[in-house]
This record gives sequence, structure tokens and C-alpha cells, in this order.
Amino acid sequence: MRLSAQEFRDLPNKAVTLLGMSGVGKTRLSCQLDQTEWFHYSGDYRIGTRYLDEDILDDLKQRMMAVPFLAKLLRSDSIYICNNITVDNLEPVMAFLGKPGNPEQGGLALEEFKTRLKLHHTAEEQAMRDVPEFIRKGQDIYGYPHFLNDAGGSLCEMQNPEVYELLARHTLILYIHAEEQHIQELTARQKQDPKPLYYPEAFLDQVLMDFCAETNTPEYDQIIPDDFTRWAFPRLLQDRLERYQNIAQQHGYTVDMDEFQAVKNADDFVELVALAIARAD
Repeated sequence: MRLSAQEFRDLPNKAVTLLGMSGVGKTRLSCQLDQTEWFHYSGDYRIGTRYLDEDILDDLKQRMMAVPFLAKLLRSDSIYICNNITVDNLEPVMAFLGKPGNPEQGGLALEEFKTRLKLHHTAEEQAMRDVPEFIRKGQDIYGYPHFLNDAGGSLCEMQNPEVYELLARHTLILYIHAEEQHIQELTARQKQDPKPLYYPEAFLDQVLMDFCAETNTPEYDQIIPDDFTRWAFPRLLQDRLERYQNIAQQHGYTVDMDEFQAVKNADDFVELVALAIARAD
């Protein structure tokens, strides 16, 4: 979506996609906007509740079947399992994605991990293709004039350029650029509490090989999942930076993370987007 700063201010129905690494503040900003004016569409929430819901539940049930007491209750339909995914709690999605490495330490076998990466990738593309329909629903059903697409950090990994073209037709893409100090902050946060990450398969194969060589780990099953995730995060972030920038250059606009985190309300946000547009003109 290309338009002038004033044209954006004057739009009666604004639609914005937030692009950037997890941790830059996309969801925080989404929750700060006027909840009667802005429809908050969370890509990760849509992934978990629509496209990976059954896979997540099947994984939970399989784990529970390993416990005889729970297995008996499941077989007799005496209990049922459901996801309690919310915009603020995406833990079931992250737990399903998992981490590579030693299964005895919570890791997943390599082929299983790659299968889950592919499922997540397909689900994320589908969730982004749903954006135009949810813009309509937000206005026609719920009465929200404006729309915010809180996209996941792995949005830059879409292999189909049509996804970005679709988002650019229906929304203004705003990239939140992280400077070196922010990258260090994100890396420190990941080291303290390593979260599951999405990796492109070729990138994963390379960093697994590099990690094993650097840490003298002879076998995949000897990889400690959290250690690998901490090690891989800064490399994944650096690999994604160019992708983010290319998407922004082709389809959107850029703001710095400090500018983005200074936003306190919807008026601040609109003016920040207008500033990004003006700088690009």
C-alpha cells in the first residue's frame, strides 16, 4: 500500500501489518491501541487456533497416552483436551513447534522437528492469506474501522512472494528495525529464556552442522536443546535482517525500534506511520 503521509492520516479504514523479529514490541503495541477502533489480528493466534489446533492436540494426547492413568481416561472419553491459546499466551503453539536436540532433554528428533517446521510454515502462509477476509470481518461484523496485523517474526521466511504482494495490497507494511543495541537485548532475553524458533530447512542444516563442530558434539541426539537455541538465535536474527529490509524496501516502510516502542496510543501510532511514509518519499 503506497500513499502519502496525509492520505494515510485521512484514511477512514486504516490497515497495517507489523513486520519484525519477535520481541520488538508488536503485540505490546497492538494491545495499546484503542480496542474499540483497531481490530487486533494475531498471526500466531490464528495459526494455533485454526491451522495447527488439531496437530497441537494430537501431540498432547500422544504424550498423555504414555501415562497409563491418563491413557485409560482418554480411551474411555472420560476427559477431553482443548487448547487455551490467547493472544497473550501462545505457549501451546511454541510447545508444539519445539526445539531440536536430545529427546531425553525435551528435544525433538530431527525429522519430526522438520515436519513441524513445515506444518508451521504452511499454517503461517495460510494465516497471512486470511488477512483480507479478516479486514472485512473486522469492519462488517465487529465494527472496527481499523485493522492491525500482528505478524510473527518468521513472516520474512515466506518462500512465495505472492504473500507479501497480497499483504501490501491490503495493508501498509511497517518494518520495525532493530539496531545493534536492540539485537543485543533480544539475544540476552533469548539466552535467559530460550523460546522455540522457526528455521528454514537449509539454514537449520547449516547451523546444526556448525554448532556440532564448534561445540564438539558428535551426534544430533547429544545436542542440548536450550544450548542450541541460545547459540542459533543471533545467527537466525542476522540471517533475517536482510530479508526484513528487502520486504520493507519493496512493499513497505521502516521505523526504528526506539521510535516504535515510544508509541503510547493510537494517535502516536498513526503519526509514526505518517512519519515513516514521509521519510520514504
